[in-house]
Amino acid sequence: MRDVSSLTRFATLLCVSTTMVVGAAPLAACARPDSAGPELSTHQPDTTPSLGASVPPPASNPPTDTPPQPDLAPPPIDIPDLPVVSDEAAREEASRLAVLMKHNVKGFSTYTPERRKAFLMLAKDAVTQSGMPVSRPQLVMVVDRNEHIQHLDYILALPDAPWESLGGTPVSTGTTGRKYYYITPTGVFQNTADRLGYRAEGTKNKYGIRGIGAKGSRVWDMGWQTAMKGWLPRHETGQIRLEIHATDPQFLEWRLGHPASEGCIRIPATMNKFMDHYGLIDALYEQAASYDPRFQALLPKDRQPTQIAGDLVVVIDSGPLTEPKIDPIADKRPLP
Repeated sequence: MRDVSSLTRFATLLCVSTTMVVGAAPLAACARPDSAGPELSTHQPDTTPSLGASVPPPASNPPTDTPPQPDLAPPPIDIPDLPVVSDEAAREEASRLAVLMKHNVKGFSTYTPERRKAFLMLAKDAVTQSGMPVSRPQLVMVVDRNEHIQHLDYILALPDAPWESLGGTPVSTGTTGRKYYYITPTGVFQNTADRLGYRAEGTKNKYGIRGIGAKGSRVWDMGWQTAMKGWLPRHETGQIRLEIHATDPQFLEWRLGHPASEGCIRIPATMNKFMDHYGLIDALYEQAASYDPRFQALLPKDRQPTQIAGDLVVVIDSGPLTEPKIDPIADKRPLP
C-alpha cells in the first residue's frame, strides 16, 4: 500500500507539472508572436463548443460619450527678444558695471592704454573672422592666453561704433608642463542654450583641492573643442570640454595669472560670482530661462541681469608665437 500511494502521489504531481508547463506556453507565444519556438507543439486543440456549452460574447470596447480626439500639438513657445539698448545707454551701463567690478572683484584692473588696445584689436578681428556678427550692444569676454599676459578683459562691443574696454582680472589657461594637460584653444566660443552649465559641489580631490571652486560656484560649459596636447611636441590634438570656472580659493587662486589649467579657463571666485549675478555672458541663458525650468533653476534667484549681457567668449594670443612652446620633457613627468 505504501508503494501504491507513492506512485499515486507521483502521478498527481506529474499531471500538475504538465498542466503548468502547457499553461505557460501562451505567454511565450505572446512575447514572441512572430516566432513560435520549435519546442511548441503544432497540434491545435479543438475549440468547437460542445452542445449546451456557454459561449462568452466577443470582446468589445466600452461605449463612450466623447469621440476620440486627435493628438494636440503643444502650445508654441514665446521666446522673448534679446534686450537692445542705444549705444549711449550701453556705454552708461558698461561704466556702471566697471565701477561695480572695481569694488567687488578681486584683482580687477582697467589695464594700460597699450594693453586695452591689444585686447580690442585682437578681439574684434577674431569676432569678424568667426562669422558671428555683433548685432546689438553687448559684452564680450576676451581671454589672452599669452603666457606672459594671462588676463581677461570685458569689452563692450557695438555694431556700428568703436568697441570699449571695461577691464578684467588674471586668469589661468592650459599649461604645457604636465602630461594630459591641453593648451586652451583660440577662437570665438558661444555660451549657447544648447548646453546646460552647472555648479560646483565643492568636493575635494585626494590632495584636498576643490578643482572648480567652492560649493555653488558657476561653471560655464562652452562645449567640446579641439585643443593641442600640451605634453607632446608633435602638435597632436584632441578633444576637451572647454569650461570657465573658479579654482580652489585657498590653495590655487594665487596662481591665477600663470598657465596652470588642464585646458579650461580659471577665473577668480569674485569674478565668477559677479558674472553669475549680472549674467555678463548669459544673454541666451536668460532667454531660455523664460520657458525652460532647467535654466531657471541654474540661474541665481536674486540675479540682476544686465541689459548689455552677451554670449561670446573670445580666446586670443597676443604673444609673438601663434602657440605656446611645448615643454620637451612634459610627457615624462608623472601625473600630479
